[in-house]
Amino acid sequence: MAVDTPATIAIVGAGPIGIEAALYARFLGYSVLLFDKGGAAEHVRRWGHVQLFTPFSMNSSPLGIAALSAQDDDFQPPPPDAQLTGAQWATEYLLPLAHSDLVGDSLREHCEVLSITRPDFLKGECIGDEARGEDEFRVLYVDGDGREHVELVDVVIDASGVFSNPNNCGPGGGLALGERALAERIRRDLPDVLGADRSTYEGRRTLVIGNGYSAATTVAALAELKHQCPAMQIHWVTRGSSQTPLERIPADRLPARDALAERVNRIVDGAEPMAQWLPECELEQILEVDGALEVRLTNGQTIVVDEIVANVGYHVDGQITRELQVQTCYATEGPLQLAASLLASDGSDCLDQQAHGVETLCHPEPNFYVLGAKSYGRNSQFLFQVGLQQIKELFALIGDRAALDLYATAPTP
Repeated sequence: MAVDTPATIAIVGAGPIGIEAALYARFLGYSVLLFDKGGAAEHVRRWGHVQLFTPFSMNSSPLGIAALSAQDDDFQPPPPDAQLTGAQWATEYLLPLAHSDLVGDSLREHCEVLSITRPDFLKGECIGDEARGEDEFRVLYVDGDGREHVELVDVVIDASGVFSNPNNCGPGGGLALGERALAERIRRDLPDVLGADRSTYEGRRTLVIGNGYSAATTVAALAELKHQCPAMQIHWVTRGSSQTPLERIPADRLPARDALAERVNRIVDGAEPMAQWLPECELEQILEVDGALEVRLTNGQTIVVDEIVANVGYHVDGQITRELQVQTCYATEGPLQLAASLLASDGSDCLDQQAHGVETLCHPEPNFYVLGAKSYGRNSQFLFQVGLQQIKELFALIGDRAALDLYATAPTP
């Protein structure tokens, strides 16, 4: 549904895609409100010690580089082939962009959006009717001082991501017995094992849960620490039934990703492995016994550990938009049309992902869109470059200009 400038666009989430979407909108002359319940790029900074698999050229936009170069004659972007850590990405690109002249005035940090509604329509009224688009959205949010505010806007872009919503540890994605009561004993992001969190894991017994690259990153760091402190114990639980914890991608185009897979597979291999690999099982129960954690697994085995790291993925929180006509996939929780396209493409490598057309970003609710990692729901293969394609296609739709592409026309610094 076409929306002319200077309409107001609310963007929920000041992560990488939220920041880029705000920049794109401001270049086009839209008024923007960019909300984040924490700070800009906060989730990226939380895994700041981790190095990205992809180079800086895949984690920046021509528009972003042009905006920063125009604002600061001395700005020097990282080399295109640089593989930054999360902290470097935030410090050298995302945060300067979030606080740049175009975006900074729109940014509302420590402002949590509580609900987005249509003031004149309930969820079940005018189902799939464009008439709903004639009504503004009502955005209710609370600021850092606990005060509530309301903004009326013309377009809503939900780029709030999934990082705040980790999955459970138990069978079938449910809670393990005792998991809720002992939630504070379970780390659900990527700890800085070799840095800020070293004292938590050094010389201790740690259980890591998860099949993917996040869990592998944690296990690799723990194994490196164990070289310096051999008394440590590392246990790694995965649901998968493959021959190795992490299957390598043939002729992997991302050398750092392949190196991690090769490294963690060696860690659990051999006569004296650095970590005990426990495949094809999940957590059944967690008990606290004399300060330690006694963990019973679905294979009947019981292990005793001091720390648990659950890198088991994330899910979508749709609470703020529950009164809108939002259509999501029953399996992935992403937008239904996009989820169907992703399932049909069946790509096993995130590098093969691409935008699937602007129609897959649309919902029955006019002028409401989900971008970024949240648009992929439980599918973990989202790439920053896909988000940029989503932004380009979305604003071509909103502006009713099919050929609009600010990335192609951005000036070269």
